[in-house]
Amino acid sequence: MNLRCSRCGRTYPLDARRWRCHCGGAFDLEGGPRFSADLIERGEPSLWRYRAMLPIEDEGNIVSLGEGLTPLVETEVYGAKILCKLEFLAPTGSFKDRGAAVLVSKLKEMGVERVVEDSSGNAGASLAAYCARAGIEAQIYVPAHASPAKLAQIAVYGANLVTVEGPREEAARAVQEAAAEGRGYYASHYWSPFVIEGLKTVAYELWEQLGGRAPHNLVLPAGHGTLLLGAYRGFKDLLAAGLIEELPRLFPVQARACAPLYEAYRRGLDDVAPVEEGRTVAEGIRIARPVRGRQVLAAVRETGGRVLAVDDGEALEARDELARRGLYVEPTSAVAIAALRELAPDPAQITVVPLTGSGLKGPAGR
Repeated sequence: MNLRCSRCGRTYPLDARRWRCHCGGAFDLEGGPRFSADLIERGEPSLWRYRAMLPIEDEGNIVSLGEGLTPLVETEVYGAKILCKLEFLAPTGSFKDRGAAVLVSKLKEMGVERVVEDSSGNAGASLAAYCARAGIEAQIYVPAHASPAKLAQIAVYGANLVTVEGPREEAARAVQEAAAEGRGYYASHYWSPFVIEGLKTVAYELWEQLGGRAPHNLVLPAGHGTLLLGAYRGFKDLLAAGLIEELPRLFPVQARACAPLYEAYRRGLDDVAPVEEGRTVAEGIRIARPVRGRQVLAAVRETGGRVLAVDDGEALEARDELARRGLYVEPTSAVAIAALRELAPDPAQITVVPLTGSGLKGPAGR
């Protein structure tokens, strides 16, 4: 296995302590293990049932809190019959645990002792938890405007919390400076290919839970779009193995106040153009410049999906509608539910919406 730059194609050893290519491009994993249904450890009640398909060489390096294998629950919202994948039941309350588990396991295998990361909350909390589990020192850079509940969660795991004033991008700039100064390995949830490898497991689980099928539609919130890319690549693995006949249509949903993927898709662009980082209650997807935007747009178009955007009022209303069905999520997750009004999926088709973050992490009011 190697790391291959998604921009220039240059390759690096798997254990190279680089977070991006010399050209500035993001890495993808090359030559990873193929998916095989025969290698699933069916008695393992976590995503590590797919350990044979994940890039950890020695299982003694696996760092786990029991993540994955989240329930799939049927409900109806805005007249749409959907299946909700309850990712908010992950150990730290968000889907980020899938990527953090694989990333931190790989960092342990590489002998990394200190990491730095930037996050609006959920990714930082997840990395802090798994680093605590692994005995790795973590320093998390967060926007000062992030949810107090998320900041408290990061701190309680023992991570060094660094708040950064200004837009979300200022936290990213600060952490990259810290990494350049040697203060730790940049364990980025959007630059790291190991995170995306962990997120592929959501597709594997859906395939198992749906009786060896893929859904017709996958509707999910998108900032950097890592969950979308992970699911897309997981379903590509299943397609290559001959286990599904076609890929699900992918429908990423953004907050209208900060929607670079939506604007690029609407304008027919192959890559995102910079947008203003507007304020939104969907703080987890308040990303003005998605690092893997080109890859996200290509995956959407390949699968016949499209990018949607909703405003804050729609997201908050959708959060409350879903809560009245017993499912309480943060506004970031609720944008995908809000988009169902416009999308109006065919009731004869299987539509899955991953509920990515717990409502206990987000603002309670309007």
